[in-house]
Amino acid sequence: MLKREVKINCPIGMQVEPAGRLCDKAVDFKSRIILEQGGREVNAKSILSILGAVLKDGETVQVVCDGPDEDDALECITDVLEKELAG
Repeated sequence: MLKREVKINCPIGMQVEPAGRLCDKAVDFKSRIILEQGGREVNAKSILSILGAVLKDGETVQVVCDGPDEDDALECITDVLEKELAG
């Protein structure tokens, strides 16, 4: 299991389009991918779970990846949250 603290860089917040982009990347991995924030766990492979968390620009989440491709999953999801959603 790998964990990394990540600051969300998404000016509009995790609305439908950015949440969908994150989810599309997450489902490519076999590992379990969770975003932890404030005692709650958000399944990164579920767009409804991401939308329900109401994650905002500048907030910090813990990305947790557990499984056979956890290294690649952690790098990918971190990159999406910090860079790809920025614009």
